[in-house]
Amino acid sequence: MEQDPPFFERVYTVVRQIPEGKVTSYGAIARYLASSGSARMVGWAMNASHQREDLPAHRVVNRLGLLTGKHHFGGQNIMQQLLENEGVTVKENQVQQLDLHFWDPTKELPPI
Repeated sequence: MEQDPPFFERVYTVVRQIPEGKVTSYGAIARYLASSGSARMVGWAMNASHQREDLPAHRVVNRLGLLTGKHHFGGQNIMQQLLENEGVTVKENQVQQLDLHFWDPTKELPPI
C-alpha cells in the first residue's frame, strides 16, 4: 500500500509548478492540498525550504501579497528583486496588482 508523501514534500511539489511571473499564497497551497486550515504549516514548509535551489520560494507570499518570507533570502531585497526580474512589481514589500499575478493551484493544477 502506497503512502502519501509527507506534507512538506507535497507543498514543494506545488511550489515547483508556480510559473515565472506569478505568485501564490500559503493559504492557496493549503486549499489545493485539501488542508485549508494549514496555511501556517505551508509557511513552516517554506521556512524549511530556503536552502533548496529547486524551489521558486520567492513566488509564495501571504494572502495580501506581502513578502512575509523575505528575511529568508539572505538580504532585505532579494525576494523583491527575484520577483521584479520576473515582471512582478513590488512596492513597500507588497506585490502590486496581485489579482494579475496570482496563480491559484486549485484552478491551474489537476485535483489531487
